[in-house]
Parts: sequence; C-alpha cells; structure tokens
Amino acid sequence: MTAADSHRAIDAVWRIEAPRLIAGLARVVGDIGLAEDLAQDSLVAALEQWPSSGVPQNPGAWLMATAKHRAIDTFRRRRRFEQKQAAIGHQIELARDEAAGNIEAALDDPVGDDLLRLIFTACHPVLAAEARVALTLRLLGGLTTDEIARAFLVPEPTIAQRIVRAKRTLSRKRVPFEVPRGSDLAARLSSVLEIIYLIFNEGYAATAGDDWIRPGLCEEALRLGRILAELAPNEPEVHGLVALMEIQASRAGARVGPSGDPILLLDQNRARWDQLLIRRGLAALDRADALGRGRGPYSIQAAIAACHARARTAGETDWRQIVDLYGALLAVSPSPVVELNRAVAVAMAFGPAAGLERVEALAGDPALQRYHFLPGVRGDLLAKLERFDEARAAFEEAAALTRNGRERDLLRARADDCARRSSAVEPESR
Repeated sequence: MTAADSHRAIDAVWRIEAPRLIAGLARVVGDIGLAEDLAQDSLVAALEQWPSSGVPQNPGAWLMATAKHRAIDTFRRRRRFEQKQAAIGHQIELARDEAAGNIEAALDDPVGDDLLRLIFTACHPVLAAEARVALTLRLLGGLTTDEIARAFLVPEPTIAQRIVRAKRTLSRKRVPFEVPRGSDLAARLSSVLEIIYLIFNEGYAATAGDDWIRPGLCEEALRLGRILAELAPNEPEVHGLVALMEIQASRAGARVGPSGDPILLLDQNRARWDQLLIRRGLAALDRADALGRGRGPYSIQAAIAACHARARTAGETDWRQIVDLYGALLAVSPSPVVELNRAVAVAMAFGPAAGLERVEALAGDPALQRYHFLPGVRGDLLAKLERFDEARAAFEEAAALTRNGRERDLLRARADDCARRSSAVEPESR
C-alpha cells in the first residue's frame, strides 16, 4: 500500500471512528476539549505508524487505546490530576467488560450511549444555541468548520470561533458529561433535534468531497433519533424528525447510479425505495400527529416527504399539497431556503414560469448569495422554459459554488446539455 493509499484509508477510518472516539474519551476524562485533543493525537500517531505497519484489524480500538495512553501521559505530567489518572486507568481495565456488555452498567444507565451523552453535553444551556449546534456537529458529525459554515450559510471564521469558545466554556464551567433528566432534558431537546437534523442532511447530500451521499452520517443520525424517540416518547417533534429521516433514508439506494453519480428525485427508480423505512417513517409521523399538539417544522417536512413516498410515480405526486405544506413550514420556520423549496413546488404544481418568478424574487437575498441551489434551481426552470443560454450560465454559476465533486459534475453536464440544445435551435427562432 502506497503512502497515498494509507492516508486515504486513515481518512476513511477517521470519518467513521472520530465521533465515537471523542465521545468515549469525553466520558473518561470529563473534558470535551481535552477529549478532542487526545483524539487528534491518536490520529497523528496513526498517520506516523499505519503507512508502514498497515491499518490494524480494529482501527477504532487502536485509536482509543492510543488516545487513552496519551491521556495517562498527560495526567502524569500534571500532578494535580492524579485522581483523574487513576480513573482513566480504571476505565482501561473496564474496557474488556464494556466490550462484552456490562449488565450492571446497563442497569445503572438507561441510555447507555456515549454519543448521546456528548450531544446533550454540547447542548448545555451555558452555551449559546448556535455554539451548541456548531460544536456538536464538529465533534459528532466529524464535519470540518467549513462544512458547518456552509450548512449555516455563515463565514467559516465565525464557526471556528464558536467552536473554540464553546469548548472553553464547557471546561471552565465543569459541565458534567451526562444525559439530563426532567425539565433539563426538555430545555435542551430543541437544539439536539437541530443537531441530528443537520448531521443527517450532511449525510444525505454531502457539502463537499467526492461522494454525493455519506451513508454513515445518515445512519448515525437515524440511530440517535430513534434513541431520542424512546427517551422522549411524548415529544411530537422527536417523532417528526425520526419520520423525516426514515422516509428520506428510504431513497438512498435510488439516489446514486452504479458509478456514484447523483440521480435526482424525479428520475429515481421508486421500486428501489426501501419500503420498510417508508413504513417506519409514516408510522413515526402518525405517532407525532397522535400526540395532538400540532405539527412543528420537522413534522411538516416529514409530511412533505410522505407526499413523495406515497406517490407510486413522480407524475402522481400531489404538488399542490406540497405547496400548502411549504406554506405551513414558512409560518412556523421562515427562511429563504424554505422559500426556495416552495418555489420548486410551485413550479411543479403551476408551471416553471410561476416558479421562476418566485426564484427571481429571492436572487437578492444576502443569505443565498453563495448558496448553489439558487442558481441550480434557476437553471432548471430556465431550461424547462427553453431559455437555454440563460440556463447554461445559471448551471455554470451553481457548479462554481458547490464544493461537492459529484454535484459539480452533474451541474456542468447540465450546462453542457443546455449549450448543445441552444446551438441546435435555428437562428431565426432564437
């Protein structure tokens, strides 16, 4: 294996293992900032050793053992942390029991999930809401500050500052690494839902890189959402979010071609949609509605996804109902991105000209200036109206803005198609 191959393998392992590694270390050392530093130290050790020794059979265990030994070394250099050093040593001795399934620990801890503890710790009320979301996406989603910034449509330095300050605050305030109970749980639930939602979205349509989707992130978000649904069974928006993720995840097998190329919603083979996930999602949506407190933003988005899931073909989709649902979503969660999605639904229900009018009205919104979906949607509607030169320019603009390689290729291909179709039109009819 070449050094380049080793580094690619290490990067893949890190993407998968980093959240669990940081969460496990945070439980041991009781400090999220220190846990992330130790995890990074283990990554450096892997970069130094694995190219020559090869990737170990259990890379996650190797990284955890390396990080824990680094922790012990750190505490040995800090005499005032001798008590913590003993605790870490004790945790290492208990690792075998935990791997085998410690019954007493399971009885003592009804959640039994370090990742869930990490989410709630990062969502502690001592942090501002935006800092909670950014920190947890960084720690659990394995996302870079750039990817998080794009998710929030804010500058990257802003996100970097939020993350650094959040870790310092948690350390200074000695926030416990635990899942809250009672009223504390309800207070932190909304930002936890937002975090899981954004993690899922990053997996569903990756912001950057060479893959259109990152299934591991979708699976992690779904797993955490299902745990939350059991932890807070009377919270409708928890079930609404689970419903949304289940239904969206059902399309995973149809969203990419054999070579990994994206397949857009209307072009997907719906026979490849996972019917079990759809049934689970519809059941979760029914569970949310049965609680009788009205639909929040996640439940409304789940209802939109359900419209697609219930349509046997793209042509059977009830786009007018989707327009109405987006109107309801704007009422509870107004944003220019929701306005853009509603414009797409309007175009499908009432024609591309009607949709384009709404898209053009959003062109000056500062929040969408670097949002590649805006020119992408505009290009699609212009192509449907046979305004191919304008459509080509819009697709090229969208391709220049996206950071995802697969998406960039798709947008460039659509731009090239518009160029061909434009040149095929007779001069007198142009």
